[in-house]
Amino acid sequence: MAGGEFDLIRRHFTRPAPAGVLGVGDDCALLPAMGESTAVSADLLIEGRHFFSDVDPRALGHKALAVNLSDLAAMGAQPTAFVLGLALPRIDDAWLSAFAQGMYALADAHGCPLVGGDTTRSQAGLTIAVTIFGAVPPELALRRSGARPGDDIWVSGTLGDADLALRLLAGEPDVPVADRAAALAATRRALEWPEPRVGLGLALRGVASAAIDVSDGLLQDLGHILSASGCGARLCADDVPVSAAVSSLPPAWRHRCALGGGDAYELCFTAPAAARGRVAEAAARAGTAVTRIGTVQAGSGLCVVDGAGTPLPELPRAGFDHFA
Repeated sequence: MAGGEFDLIRRHFTRPAPAGVLGVGDDCALLPAMGESTAVSADLLIEGRHFFSDVDPRALGHKALAVNLSDLAAMGAQPTAFVLGLALPRIDDAWLSAFAQGMYALADAHGCPLVGGDTTRSQAGLTIAVTIFGAVPPELALRRSGARPGDDIWVSGTLGDADLALRLLAGEPDVPVADRAAALAATRRALEWPEPRVGLGLALRGVASAAIDVSDGLLQDLGHILSASGCGARLCADDVPVSAAVSSLPPAWRHRCALGGGDAYELCFTAPAAARGRVAEAAARAGTAVTRIGTVQAGSGLCVVDGAGTPLPELPRAGFDHFA
């Protein structure tokens, strides 16, 4: 189909904006003031670094927005809108249509309209940039700095599937699974179609003392909470929830995927021990399972033990680093 940048935007990324919102078409979007703090987050997804070139475009559209919604979830923020930047090697109408469908389905599910952005030609592969906006009363915002000694440490969902899927897709030869195709079929959706825990983040307002999304690995992301809060922690590796696919791995590999693997987009949060009932109620309202995996302690550092209380002899590499 003929047309350049503006036709591309008109065909794939222009929709009627909700009442009170000025969306795509002007120099800036206009969002209604709500007497709350505006939560803002941005993420880049780069071909060959964050996704494979043959990924389903619907899945990629979904994930590009999901990783940003996950940041809002970790703050207890209600999504309000997002903007999209695309650096494209070429205009492929069918691919863009599928990408937009995946993105819009998730945006509609969370009431988060696309209100602007930019496109350009790229000679270096596809790059996707999303900036998302949310709203949260400042006194209820979940931050990384609120954990206190004696707080429980919790995590939502299960961890490790996305890391296992990534290793299998990358063709790592030493992954200890008997049937690679079956293991990939069981874990691939976690990597390509993550579900941001927005409902849980909202339900944890006034309950959790600190929170973060597990994007770069549990040990690394929990470490950010501990550093910001000036605390240490004791974590039981065998209490970390995993799927059947990850559970079937040898212990060292299970810990590598569940403790060190990124791309999970679950919430890790802390809450006072006295709030366990309220945490359970919040999880039930959000329809999301949560598991208690450790305790915040005075001091510094993170002690990771097995189910018998024995420190793990070797911890997995502590998460993902874009410049490692």
